[in-house]
Amino acid sequence: MAFIFCGLIFFPSLIEAQKKVDAASTHREILADKNLFDGTDILHFKLTGKLNSLFNDRSDNGSYHPVLLQYMEKDSSLVSIQLMVKTRGHFRRMKGMCSMPPLLLTFPKKQNNKSIFAYQNKLKLVVPCRGDDYVIREWLAYKIYNLITEKSFKARLVQVDFEDSLNQRKTETHYCFILEDDKKVADRNNAYVWKPKLLAMQNTNKEEFKKMAVFQYLIGNTDWSVPYLQNIVLIDRDSIELPTAIPYDFDHAGIVDASYAGPAPELGINSNRDRLYRGYCETDMKNFAETIKLYNQLKDSIYNLYNNCPLLSKSYVKFVNRYFDDFYKTINNERDLKQEFGKPCREDIHVELKGLKK
Repeated sequence: MAFIFCGLIFFPSLIEAQKKVDAASTHREILADKNLFDGTDILHFKLTGKLNSLFNDRSDNGSYHPVLLQYMEKDSSLVSIQLMVKTRGHFRRMKGMCSMPPLLLTFPKKQNNKSIFAYQNKLKLVVPCRGDDYVIREWLAYKIYNLITEKSFKARLVQVDFEDSLNQRKTETHYCFILEDDKKVADRNNAYVWKPKLLAMQNTNKEEFKKMAVFQYLIGNTDWSVPYLQNIVLIDRDSIELPTAIPYDFDHAGIVDASYAGPAPELGINSNRDRLYRGYCETDMKNFAETIKLYNQLKDSIYNLYNNCPLLSKSYVKFVNRYFDDFYKTINNERDLKQEFGKPCREDIHVELKGLKK
């Protein structure tokens, strides 16, 4: 009986102690993520391995390949991390579509806690499909959404030396970006990743959804779907709160203007530059008032992301400014707003895609 009594006294204490340990561990991981993703400089590292074998392994059941990641610390010390890497994605992974497929970097469970990659498990690496310019443009789309909400994927621009250990291909250096893991986004927002089947758009957090859907309209992206989780991740805090839809994968957006991109024929638009609002039906445009107010408040910051980026060509910046001008003209004109954002109410126009094959 005494043993049971002691158990009743100390068992809650052990639980509380474990909670504190877990909380401290999560806090350390979030701080590490902040160091990795909030840095403003371009992170430079090298990936060395049998890259020909890795890049040619593009099947749905692709294998993991050992690859060595190396980078220099500020004190000039060399950091080496042995990774397991595989190809990922759909459209950009297809043979003949891109010279280099997107990669999934898997880190060892134990690594130097002082490394900038400390506490990382998996990171997506977005690599050039047909030129570095598209990578930089897509990275900036993530930066726009970071301005709009914390419930967004963080992305870090990097420069990577791709070195084949068998010398079967020349060493290449490219701009790429690493993308925050789904679970890390959820942890940062005190939530978890949720994967329901065929959840209606209306059953997500309405204010966050409008921010997201208007963002997709801003950048001219139609390649997404909440019910089919096409380029959408859902996070939720509990069974009472409605989940939040978080977008990713913007290479088919008009603002990226990739040469290989195009809208799905079912949408009835001719170019990926053509905007189409793909949210759910809202008959009262006053429901967008707070969202439009937010976008107006962020207008200068959004323009400045592009105007102050030295990696962009002058002609592209000029195009982006015109593209943004058209967006702001639309959302601040009552008639144009109703015409554009009212399209989901028209059954002859609104289409729910299962997602492009990409």
